[in-house]
Amino acid sequence: MRYWLMKSEPDDVSIDDALAQQVVAWVGVRNYQARNFMRDLMQVGDGVLFYHSSCAEPGIAGLAEVASTSYPDPSQFDPKSPYFDPKAKPEQPRWMLVDVRAKRKTPLINLAQLRSEPELAEMVVLKRGNRLSITPVSAAEWRMILKLADVK
Repeated sequence: MRYWLMKSEPDDVSIDDALAQQVVAWVGVRNYQARNFMRDLMQVGDGVLFYHSSCAEPGIAGLAEVASTSYPDPSQFDPKSPYFDPKAKPEQPRWMLVDVRAKRKTPLINLAQLRSEPELAEMVVLKRGNRLSITPVSAAEWRMILKLADVK
């Protein structure tokens, strides 16, 4: 089992939206490394830290799990979509996604809290210059986040 941090802008999909829908397609990833994580490494049941980004107070807002294997992101083929990619073809998709099942909302664990924990010093999301929307999380980091979120 692997663990991941997946960023979403709450104006697009928040943890509350994901909980209401139960399962959301992780649409619109347009970074090759993040795509490769979904395509090559994510497996059904992997743990997900649902992270709110590009908002007043970014941070981990909930827990989720990977709910599907990867499949082509349909937005790449839709000319009306902001995620349209004219180079993508249905027979040769460039962008993949996974479905994510929301499990629970947590108290927001903001960047200051994450940075204050020595056990989390190596988290990719805390590295300067990191802009990836999907990053791996170690098992030890996962356990520490559960402790911070008071999840038993």
